[in-house]
Amino acid sequence: MFKKILIANRGEIALRIQRACRELGVKAVVVYSEADREAKYVKLAEEAVCIGPAASAQSYLSMPSIIAAAEVTDVQAIHPGYGFLSENADFAERVEKSGFQFIGPTPESIRIMGDKVAAKQAMIKAGVPCVPGSEGELSSDPVQMRKVAKMVGYPVIIKAAGGGGGRGMRVVYDEESLVQAVQTTKTEAGAAFGNAAVYMEKYLQNPRHIEIQILADQHKNAIYLGERDCSMQRRHQKVIEEAPAPHIPRKLIEKIGERCVAACKRINYRGAGTFEFLYENGEFYFIEMNTRVQVEHPVTEYITHVDIVQQQIRIAAGEKLSLTQKQVEFKGHAIECRINAEDPFKFTPSPGRITTWHAPGGPGVRVDSHAYTNYMVPPYYDSMIGKIIVHGDSREHALARMRTALSEMVVEGISTNVALHREVMNDPQFIQGGTNIHYLEAWLKKRP
Repeated sequence: MFKKILIANRGEIALRIQRACRELGVKAVVVYSEADREAKYVKLAEEAVCIGPAASAQSYLSMPSIIAAAEVTDVQAIHPGYGFLSENADFAERVEKSGFQFIGPTPESIRIMGDKVAAKQAMIKAGVPCVPGSEGELSSDPVQMRKVAKMVGYPVIIKAAGGGGGRGMRVVYDEESLVQAVQTTKTEAGAAFGNAAVYMEKYLQNPRHIEIQILADQHKNAIYLGERDCSMQRRHQKVIEEAPAPHIPRKLIEKIGERCVAACKRINYRGAGTFEFLYENGEFYFIEMNTRVQVEHPVTEYITHVDIVQQQIRIAAGEKLSLTQKQVEFKGHAIECRINAEDPFKFTPSPGRITTWHAPGGPGVRVDSHAYTNYMVPPYYDSMIGKIIVHGDSREHALARMRTALSEMVVEGISTNVALHREVMNDPQFIQGGTNIHYLEAWLKKRP
């Protein structure tokens, strides 16, 4: 096991990794920008290094600053968390060339799975079902484009090969709009991701977003930890997640989980990872793989009692998985609400000083947050300031627990989306379960 790890991230995930390190008896070094000097994870740190000004490009995205911090603090490994450099193959390579262990997959795995075209081709070879679409990168020839679209069937969606986080996508409903949509997406992709390649897929009308959590060690062992339903989204950004997914037969989950495990073994994957699928009419369609820990990992931790962050660290240290697939047990139901510093219904960001912070408690309630009373929420980063996660014996129990937790949550001084979550938890369709990825946006439009 490592003696000392550097956490190359901020906010709630930095605090989450810090806690995992403490439980493992590993020293943790945190890095922070000048804007995060007062953050909870910095105040609780055994060792903290300022790596630059508020702007991400000069701090959390600065590879030289992070490597330098690792060198001066004499760590053995670097945990990237999520976002920032977590899925940057060049960073993973640089970490390892500098003599540190990257707590995540190999740079090669990140490159394959980060390029959506290469990832899709790898999954087809591994027998994982994919959305019908172009074979590889879409041709720039208008005749070829139209031919592929006709074969796939309208509507189609044009996606950036290097995209992610809901960016670099455009839906096309007819042949007249196709060429212009492809060219626009290519231009945007080149500017945003440094990769102008795009591909085409069938646009599924009413899918759910289901993901499979996996763990794989360096000794050719891999397991899946069940599924998560992340269909409650706005602008392709997840708002509420839960596990297990309501109304999907266990046999289907087991079948797709086994295929994900087989794919991990085929590509020599190591660490934690998430296979993301669209699910419609009883069929799963692979869309992408996230080669890092997910924001919503706590719902899986609650139903499996597996500490995913500790497993990441153990795997990076060369340990074998301590669990076999047969030993993985699923108990109860978990729900997570992302708490953002924003207007609950207009979604305008609301940075500023939190004058009151009262987090909920009680059985089966977990709050992952770096916020506290008198904390200044900076305007430079993602608006998420915490997550409320609950666990119950059943989905009904978990919903009741989340309603109670949200009723106890008090944040003053800034706006948050707590009011949105309170309304959704009482929505009849959400209570019934199985809503699709368009449901929340449609619900927001209908809301008086």
